[in-house]
Amino acid sequence: MSEHDPRYPIGKFERPAIITPDDRARAISTLAELPEMLRNAVEGLDTAQLSTPYREGGWTVRQVVHHMADSHMNAFIRMRLALTEDWPTIKPYDEKAWARLRDAAAPVEWSLELVESLHARWVMLLQSLSEEQWQRGFHHPEDGPVKLDLMALIYAWHSTHHVAHITHLRAKEEW
Repeated sequence: MSEHDPRYPIGKFERPAIITPDDRARAISTLAELPEMLRNAVEGLDTAQLSTPYREGGWTVRQVVHHMADSHMNAFIRMRLALTEDWPTIKPYDEKAWARLRDAAAPVEWSLELVESLHARWVMLLQSLSEEQWQRGFHHPEDGPVKLDLMALIYAWHSTHHVAHITHLRAKEEW
C-alpha cells in the first residue's frame, strides 16, 4: 500500500524478524500515549464531523474511536489469558459487525474514558512482564500462535494507525 492509501495512513504493520526489549519499550510508550493522542485527535469535533467516514466506505470517526476501545479491550483480555493459561485458543470477533451495533452511536467520551483506564492498566501490566512472560502467548484460530511481545507491537501500531485515520481526515477537511 502506498503512503497515500487512506486505509493505511502509516503503512501496514511490518512484523520484525526479532523483537528486542527496546522494541517492547517503544510499544509500551505508544500504548501509554494513546489515550491523549486519541483525545487530541477528536477534540472539538462536532456531531456531524464525528459522523464522517475517515475514507469512502470506511468507518465514521465515532466508529473508529469505539472500535479502538473494543479492539484494545479484546487484546488486553487475550494477554491476560495468555499470562494465566497455557497457550489458550482465543475467540475472534467480527469487528465490522461490532461497529454496526447500537452502542457505536454512543458519545465518543465513553470510549475515550474507557481507553484511558484500560491503557493505564495495560501499561502497568506490560511494564511488569518478565522475559519469560513476554514469550507466552495464545493460539488464534486464523493466525496461529501469537506471542505477547508481538501483540504489544501490533497494538502500538494499531493505536497510531487509527489515530492517523482521524488526523488525516481532519487535515483533508481542514477541521
